[in-house]
Amino acid sequence: MESATDKVGPFTELAQQYGPAVLDTLSANVPRDLRWNYLLLMLALALMIFLLRKGRGAKGADGRERPCGLAEYLLPRDIYMHVSARVDVWLCVFERALKPVWALLLLGSLGPYVERSVIGAMTAGFGAGPAIEPNLAWFFLFSAVLLLSYDFTFFVLHYAEHKIPALWAIHKVHHSAEVLTPLTRYREHVLEGPLYSATAAIGYAVPTAIFAWLFAGSLKAVTALDVGIFTLLFGFNGAFRHYHVQFRYPRWLEKWLQSPAMHHTHHSYLPQHWDTNMAVLTSIWDRMFGTLYIPEPDEYTPWGLRPDQQVDCRSFRQNLAAPFRDWHRMIREIMTAGTRPTGAGPSA
Repeated sequence: MESATDKVGPFTELAQQYGPAVLDTLSANVPRDLRWNYLLLMLALALMIFLLRKGRGAKGADGRERPCGLAEYLLPRDIYMHVSARVDVWLCVFERALKPVWALLLLGSLGPYVERSVIGAMTAGFGAGPAIEPNLAWFFLFSAVLLLSYDFTFFVLHYAEHKIPALWAIHKVHHSAEVLTPLTRYREHVLEGPLYSATAAIGYAVPTAIFAWLFAGSLKAVTALDVGIFTLLFGFNGAFRHYHVQFRYPRWLEKWLQSPAMHHTHHSYLPQHWDTNMAVLTSIWDRMFGTLYIPEPDEYTPWGLRPDQQVDCRSFRQNLAAPFRDWHRMIREIMTAGTRPTGAGPSA
């Protein structure tokens, strides 16, 4: 007979049976740039900036640069105890919970569909591919094309979100962040996930289809190496661009690659910062379309929406309701006055 200490109830049995699987799933769904190795790298670089600049280079919740001690420099209380940082947590949880759904439905279906369509069109128009043998030069070319393709599709969607009122109603949730933390990157409305998943599917599928046609199916050896470099660049940039410490590149390099500090201005509601620095990695598309802004050292960047708009997007509940509230207002404006809806971009 079992002793009293050996007996377990149904909750314990369920925990023992499914607990490890749940933990594995949660661990796998932790964003790459929020894992310990990326966070440690980010903190190490912040420490280096602290030492080189002698305690300067970090911004407070008001968006102003200020000197401070090391603990306040790395983890400032006014930022991480801010109501906006708490909303980041809940919006991030929602975003990560639904991310596998969008990835499965869009990356797993739209991506292959686009890839097959492009390969089919190229085969119909130009015949079978030349079956090129991939080498190191082709590897670097493919890496550059893949990066630029994703960066461009991201830029197009991001630009549209700032300029089209119906899309800005969704994207403004991200811009309602009044402070920047590593979680702010995942501060998205639940409706924005499908947009970015679809964008990523197209951005990745088109170049991979072209190179698959060129290599006649022998692309796997190239992509296995490429993923490591691309994820390193994207993960590092993503971790630091929503961090309050200013990480700058030399000014000449910022004309080609967006430094994390350039994203501070993107989140500012000052008029000169509106609708700037839309790409995620490079500065090429922003230069081409006139949206590039390279800030001065320690430039003042008050984050969030304009004060008259921020009041409606402070709590978790307000942010979830924001798109529906704005769409209702737009429809009412059209029906009553026949006017174009207002509210696109921070400048509206």
